[in-house]
Amino acid sequence: MFLLRWLITVHSWLARLRSERGQATAEYALILLGAAAVAMLLVTWVTRTNRISNLLDAVFRHITGLVG
Repeated sequence: MFLLRWLITVHSWLARLRSERGQATAEYALILLGAAAVAMLLVTWVTRTNRISNLLDAVFRHITGLVG
């Protein structure tokens, strides 16, 4: 009787472990999709505005002003 109870306990523990692994994988996938969506929005905003180009031009002018 003890062995049967122990096997049922181990089996249920392994079943929960497998299901939690799948849940964690799904959560990571959703986080990656969310990060990709935010990155895509950021890239779209940067390409439509000229702010990054202006920032890099200002940094380059500042550096060349220090050197020259």
